[in-house]
Order: sequence, then C-alpha cells, then structure tokens
Amino acid sequence: MTDTTPTQPSEDLHRLDVTHVEGDVYAIDVRGHQLRVDQPLDAGGTDTAPTPTELFAASLATCVAFYAGRYLLRHGLPRTGLSVRTEFAMAADPPARVATVHVAITPPPELPEERRAGLLAVASHCTVHNTLRQPPETTIDLEPSTPRRHTDESAPSRASARP
Repeated sequence: MTDTTPTQPSEDLHRLDVTHVEGDVYAIDVRGHQLRVDQPLDAGGTDTAPTPTELFAASLATCVAFYAGRYLLRHGLPRTGLSVRTEFAMAADPPARVATVHVAITPPPELPEERRAGLLAVASHCTVHNTLRQPPETTIDLEPSTPRRHTDESAPSRASARP
C-alpha cells in the first residue's frame, strides 16, 4: 500500500527574486548573491549567461558534487580531483522540458574501491535529486502589477505632447 499522506513543508520558507534586466537577461537575487540568465544567440538572446535550463542541470550537478564532497570529507579522503559532469537533452515533443539527464561523478584517484558504492549512494540522494524523484507541489500565480515610477527616460516628453 502506498502512503498518500501529503508531505508537509517545513516552516523554513526560502525566497529568491528574479527581475528583468534587458532583452532576454534576467537577474536572480538569492540571499544577497546575484546570478543572471540569458538565452543563446540562436534563440534571440545575447549569450551573456547560462539559460534557466542550464542552471537547472547545474543545480543537480553541484548538489551531487557537494554531497560527494561531504562523503569524502567524512571519510578523511581528499576532494581534490572530484568532478561532476552533467549532460541533458530536451524533449522532442511538447511541452518544452528536459527529457533526460545524465550525471557522471569522477572521484578523486585516492578513492578506495570499497568506498565507491557508498560515494554513489550518498551523492545520488542529494536534495535536488530527491526533489526530482519526488516532485514538489508547484504553483505559479499572477500578482497584481505595481505602477512603474516615471524616470527621465520613461516620462513622456513635453515637446511631443504639443499639437
């Protein structure tokens, strides 16, 4: 029998804000850290930053790397040489989405053979991977618009208002 009890979120609500910069560039503010996203040139962007989808794959890769690194640290093993590569493919049919993700961990050369399975088990249970395996309830709401303040650039020109 499957447990159908809804998962209760913790009281620890995390927030990040995204604002339009220009063109297809958006700024992300996370706990005072700033990131940007853009689109490639062939998709109409300026290619000044990764795409949101690339950040999605990067989130998984860095989470796996973090968990693998902590495993190594707990076992007194060096993290030097640890790397994670992620490859993903988009779905060919609608809706637009990632269809497959492959994550490959390259452990440090000093990792003993008997620790390989443990490293993989721990890294495979990182928070982002757990979230993909048990997707969260996701809602998207439309908030009321806030009136824009007129600046010198956005204020109507008095000269153009004359007949």
